[in-house]
Amino acid sequence: MELSDLSAHELALYLRQRRISAVEILESCLKRIEAVDGRPGRLDGGPLTVEDEQKVHSFITLTPERARAQAEAVDRKIAAGEDPGPLAGVPFTVKDIFCVEGTPSTAASRILANFTAPYTATPVARMEAAGAVMLGKVNLDEFTYGSSNESSAFQPSPRNPWKLDRVPGGSSGGSTASVAAGEAPLSIGTDTAGSIRQPAAFCGVVGMKPTYGRVSRYGLIAFASSLDCPGPVARNVTDAALMMNTIAGADPHDSTAANVPVPDYLAALEQGIKGLRIGLSPDYFRITYPNLQNGTFETQPLPAEIEASVRRAADLLAAMGAEIVEGVPMPNTRFGIPAYFVISRVEAASNLHRYDGVKYGLRAHQDFNDLKKMYRVSRNEGFGLQPKLRILMGMYVSAAQYSEQYYKRALRVRTLIRRDFESVFDPAGKFRLDALLTPTTPTTAFEMAKVYGDSVLMQYADQLTVPANHAGVPGLSLPGGLDKDGLPIGIQLLGADWTEDKLFRVGRAYEIATEYEPWRKSKPEVLEKLP
Repeated sequence: MELSDLSAHELALYLRQRRISAVEILESCLKRIEAVDGRPGRLDGGPLTVEDEQKVHSFITLTPERARAQAEAVDRKIAAGEDPGPLAGVPFTVKDIFCVEGTPSTAASRILANFTAPYTATPVARMEAAGAVMLGKVNLDEFTYGSSNESSAFQPSPRNPWKLDRVPGGSSGGSTASVAAGEAPLSIGTDTAGSIRQPAAFCGVVGMKPTYGRVSRYGLIAFASSLDCPGPVARNVTDAALMMNTIAGADPHDSTAANVPVPDYLAALEQGIKGLRIGLSPDYFRITYPNLQNGTFETQPLPAEIEASVRRAADLLAAMGAEIVEGVPMPNTRFGIPAYFVISRVEAASNLHRYDGVKYGLRAHQDFNDLKKMYRVSRNEGFGLQPKLRILMGMYVSAAQYSEQYYKRALRVRTLIRRDFESVFDPAGKFRLDALLTPTTPTTAFEMAKVYGDSVLMQYADQLTVPANHAGVPGLSLPGGLDKDGLPIGIQLLGADWTEDKLFRVGRAYEIATEYEPWRKSKPEVLEKLP
């Protein structure tokens, strides 16, 4: 087994035991990247080649010199007997929506293609302070607007390591693909409607959306500021907990980062789940979507194999001592996507106003004698289709004559969704849940180019994840088996505010219960092809 295939906690342990060096770990990951990643995403990347279709394309920017300097610094600390940090020598990738000083920070958009960040985002800075080694910046949907990673201005876009003709999910698809392909054991992503959990499910890795405010957003290029949550992507629950120990906590640079004590997430992992109440909701076993022909909402059940994976997980957790509570009502789940359509686009339109061709980013190459024309032309050249659609819709639904009809109504729906979670997690209520067990996604990874372009259909890939963003509660996606085509199925755990530790406990218990099942031995297609 290559060092690049080991988990983060194993690498950190072996490094401290001086069985391996940080430089050796780095070289193993760089070797894997060279073998499986192919050419990085580029503006005007040109047509795909046959070779492109056999590679993962996680990266926009690879930073081997920076990584090597960090790895050498770790090895010097080890040699000197100094504490190198809890993540010493562990490579990680960064979704290119985070600013990292001295690196291109593009948000996968043409309008920021020439922007070099002057400072480093807090979650990235905390990883590096803990001794982790940054390999580079990975691809995403432009400004995180999408659920497949295909909207990036930097092409080729990432592919799913399990089946290379499938999408990795989005918008953190570059993060999850890099972890699934063994390029790095850890990655930092962001979750606005499920943008960590959905691609984690598609790529068969672990992804967490923390409680809103648990991880600082300082240095994160904003999409929807009231929904965005940085979080960890990892190969297993232990690694995700180790990473959360590092990145969570208050930040004087971010007023929305909560000043709430951060527990030791690793300490909670092996406590078991005896006595925990875990709920199943019928509202998470069906999808409600608009019929565009007649304007009505229609409902259809999830595929049987996805529901079966969740129910089998419930049986395994029950055998380990958890109490399974059936029939938990979450009636406002079905309104999560319509409310998100409105709220996220209003906030996106507001956040995109800063890209004007004046302070930073692209300015159209023309001589202008009219400021508004410079704005229009620069934005037209710099933004792709998805940002333009969000600006137009956000401006429309927040206009004075429509605000009551759309935006304020969406905010009221968001409150109802929050109340659903408060009710089922209330320790004095009827259900008194410690966690809600659901599917992560209504399908497994779909084929590339099959859904992209249909904004409504694409958005409904997030119907089971977006309620947690509206409510601000934490969510954890875990690999839950494989479908008939050999693609990963994701299962999701949702909890009350600040209960990431409980979700990790339940997730770890599920890993223990399934440790020796045959699907755990399966590898992504891209790894099976390695010599």
